[in-house]
This record gives sequence, C-alpha cells and structure tokens, in this order.
Amino acid sequence: MLRYLPFLLVLALWIYAFVDCLNTPEDEVRHLPKVAWVFIVLLFGEVLVGPLAWLITGKVRHPAGPAPTWVAPDDNPVFLRSLKKDEPGTE
Repeated sequence: MLRYLPFLLVLALWIYAFVDCLNTPEDEVRHLPKVAWVFIVLLFGEVLVGPLAWLITGKVRHPAGPAPTWVAPDDNPVFLRSLKKDEPGTE
C-alpha cells in the first residue's frame, strides 16, 4: 500500500492545482492567460512541473491579515449597547 503513496500525492497536487486554477478569477492570474495555465497544469501535471509552476508563479497570493481578536461580551461595547436597546423604557 505504501508504494501507491507517491502516486496519490502527485495526483492530489495535480487535482488541487487544476481546481485552484479554474476557480481563480482572471484578474488574479499572473504572467500568462488563464487558459494557458489550465493547459500547463493539465499537460505537465504528471511530472509536477505544471502544478508547481501554477502554485509558485501563476496566482497572485494575498498575505494573511492579522488574526481577529476576540472580545468577551461584557467588554464589547456593541454587545452592551444592544442590551440597553432590549431593556424596557430605554428607547
């Protein structure tokens, strides 16, 4: 079973790159038209050149933003204002 692992990993990367290429908007594709990238990923997928080229240079990657900070409900001013709206006689 272990001898099939490299083949399955290549197949998984090939499928991931192909689906990622298809789902990427045209304005986020770099260097070549999207159709050319689809053909490159499909034709050179078995030797990993196409999928790796797509993942490294084909798509504009956006850096991850800062992690959202969680605020406890009793410290959250928006939550506290919503409680005041629910109280009778405060409107």
